[in-house]
Amino acid sequence: METRPATPRKVLVVDDSLTVRRSAQRALSAGGHEVRLAADGFEALALVHDFAPDVVLCDILMPRLDGYQTCAIIKRHPRFAHLPVVMLSSRDGVFDVARGRLAGACDHLAKPFTPETLLDAVARHAALRAPAEAL
Repeated sequence: METRPATPRKVLVVDDSLTVRRSAQRALSAGGHEVRLAADGFEALALVHDFAPDVVLCDILMPRLDGYQTCAIIKRHPRFAHLPVVMLSSRDGVFDVARGRLAGACDHLAKPFTPETLLDAVARHAALRAPAEAL
């Protein structure tokens, strides 16, 4: 049985793994959210502007532009400074979490994640987004 959220959210999933992107898309779509996928940081930056997500779920280890760099660029833009970015990674040590926070991430989810973990993160962080920033 599908459970629809009280407020469907726009979620951008950024990961260089097709398997992870599709898995997250299935879980989030089943939860009633609108989902867009990006394979790397450059694609994510274009989608942040065009799609205007409520939450970004971003892998750390990606080629060309890693998750820390992607997060930092998003957070430096005045229009997206309050956009919640949640880092996704199999690396969940204290250093990795701290580095994500320094880049502007609001949370860190360890891979492999469950559908419930993703849905909970979206619900928690999208609700905290500043209303003035909701586009």
